[in-house]
Amino acid sequence: MASQFGVTGSRARPCMAMAASALIGLLGAVSAVNAAEAEAKQILKAMSDYVGAQKTISFDFDASLEVVTNEEQKLSLASSGTVALSRPGSIRATRAGGHADIEVLYDGKTVTLFGKGTNLYTQIPLAGTLDKLVDELREKYKRPLPAADLVLANSYDALMEDVIDVKDLGSGVINGVECDYLAFRKEALDFQIWVAQGDQPYPCRYTVTSRDIPHSPQYTIQVRNWKAGKSVVADDFSFSNPTNAKKVAIEDLKGMSVLPDHFKGASQ
Repeated sequence: MASQFGVTGSRARPCMAMAASALIGLLGAVSAVNAAEAEAKQILKAMSDYVGAQKTISFDFDASLEVVTNEEQKLSLASSGTVALSRPGSIRATRAGGHADIEVLYDGKTVTLFGKGTNLYTQIPLAGTLDKLVDELREKYKRPLPAADLVLANSYDALMEDVIDVKDLGSGVINGVECDYLAFRKEALDFQIWVAQGDQPYPCRYTVTSRDIPHSPQYTIQVRNWKAGKSVVADDFSFSNPTNAKKVAIEDLKGMSVLPDHFKGASQ
């Protein structure tokens, strides 16, 4: 007797078996994807917990910022710098490139922005923590600290906000260090992060791709000479003005832009 689908019982059984096999394969693939996503989140959380638990940190970095001209040419601005911090509220960060040589100091009470090339500085009263400093400089003054997303007390929540896709891409090697390689997607940007394997899961490399900007330019920061805890050399986070720099209002502080003046008219 034919079934209501026009297939006899003897022929239906193999079809049903094939469908069941396909379903099992699909469920297995979904399960593997979910496991990889969970593992990626766990690695990122371990990095955040490790970095957030360190009272003192220092590292050097190399950074690259892509810009796109009106002629659709991608250009890359390279810079290098240093970061030294002491929780809860002290940091010294430097960044030197072809057009700017700057230093940011914060002692928990006052933030100093110093343009070494122009020998100008400004100071802003700001009592609080490093996390408050990061937010104020980025949101209010549009002068983000290098690697700011990575040194927050809880970088996991900030990085994972609005994430819609997570991938564990295996491993990679950065500066000779074996790393877990992770990729995350949000609505307007992607970010990739390489996290050192072992008992010091620090961020080795961090790349942000801005998909809401034509041609999706990237910003990459690569960390080297990572130190934490007792291996960090004590630092002074106050500004002593050894070059007799002139104090100016923040709007008059020149030579600290992420873009050189001759790039600003050409970028999108």
